[in-house]
Amino acid sequence: QFSTRLVKENALIVVGNVSSSKLAKTKMAKSVLDAGWYTLKTQLDYKSKAMQAVFLEVNESYTTQTCSYCGCISSNSPKGRAGLGIREWTCPECGAMHDRDVNAAKNILAAGHCRLAGGIPAL
Repeated sequence: QFSTRLVKENALIVVGNVSSSKLAKTKMAKSVLDAGWYTLKTQLDYKSKAMQAVFLEVNESYTTQTCSYCGCISSNSPKGRAGLGIREWTCPECGAMHDRDVNAAKNILAAGHCRLAGGIPAL
């Protein structure tokens, strides 16, 4: 139901290339497996095709660390597993305040827009 609603309400769905199988081998295994990321991604992909929506999977590297306003990758942005506890950060370049997850989502969407603009086929 959730995936159907997302596809019906959006002409473009962009997701990061999260490797749930790799994360399942870490200390985050239970939360990763509970989230059902692979299943959701698979459902979004096939439902997008059926409803003529665009589904893109993009490289999510550095999406939490890159300022979604100015593009700066700063030294004080959250990095790696150690940075998971850092939920908010401020860009030293432009002063924008970011929620880690919202910032990453904006960067993932921007990467999807760039791919569409460049005409690069989906992964």
